[in-house]
Amino acid sequence: MKITFFDAKGYDKESFDAIIGQYPDLELEYWSAELNPKSASYVTDSEAVCAFVNADAGAMTMRVLESRGVKLLLMRCAGYNNVDLTAASECGITVMHVPGYSPEAVAEHAMALASAVSRHIHKAYIRVRENNFSLQGLVGVNFHSKTAGIIGTGKIGAAMARICRGYGMRVLGYDMYPNKDLDFVEYVTLDELLSQSDLISLHCPLIKETYHMINIYTINKMKDGVILVNTSRGGLIDTDDLVRGIREHKFLGVGLDVYEEEHDNVFENHEDDIMMNSTPSRLLSFPNVIITSHQGFFTEEALGAIASTTLNNAKGFLAGEKTGTELN
Repeated sequence: MKITFFDAKGYDKESFDAIIGQYPDLELEYWSAELNPKSASYVTDSEAVCAFVNADAGAMTMRVLESRGVKLLLMRCAGYNNVDLTAASECGITVMHVPGYSPEAVAEHAMALASAVSRHIHKAYIRVRENNFSLQGLVGVNFHSKTAGIIGTGKIGAAMARICRGYGMRVLGYDMYPNKDLDFVEYVTLDELLSQSDLISLHCPLIKETYHMINIYTINKMKDGVILVNTSRGGLIDTDDLVRGIREHKFLGVGLDVYEEEHDNVFENHEDDIMMNSTPSRLLSFPNVIITSHQGFFTEEALGAIASTTLNNAKGFLAGEKTGTELN
């Protein structure tokens, strides 16, 4: 089976090519174009396509892929809010994903963001590069003995909870389905978590119920001086309300690996472009905000796990076997 990869970067090729020899029945072709209805129309001899988080895998794309003979969409990521699963089923396309490639990678990045804004690492780094060794304005806070609130305690949230516990924090959790393995986490209502937490970290999927769950009403329920971290999906936070909360001095710091309107920016270099509508520029105008480029997953271990799981998914599909990673 031939698999056409969309939006393939150099690191994608390296991680997949490193193990493709273990899959003699699979052939890989790498395209730099993102998956959308237009690019899908150029697929000619592939039964499967592979895409990432910023793909346009809506109904129109599904219909085009169906017309090109595609039977399998491999998402080399955990999230699939950009995939129209109903349309995929109607078009006879199986969708598979990578549900847990390295939860520790994302959780460690979330704590790195929290620590960076807490201790003003971004500001200190720039100062020292310019031979400014002043400590003025760099007073931080300890995490030890403070309270961490983890919203969403799946694999990544659970990893974050364990990290926070290692810091000596009290850990609160909010989830519709509490994780029974986290016996040290106190599950509370969302309002209780918001009002008691010194650090709030989001680890939720983006669905109708979680869209803009962080808004001016939930922000007002938080402690003054709270640290907010999001490594999940940008749509969990209402950007306008976040800006309002920052201006009202609600946050000690905000660390974002994802943000609204990130689609055109993810993994791309725009350093020479004039950005007409830039959410990052707007947020980075505040000295207590750090934004990274959707890199929470980006470790050697995670890339290796993504590659092996994706190719195992293709192998299972080809053999007519269920892998447990099917979405439809």
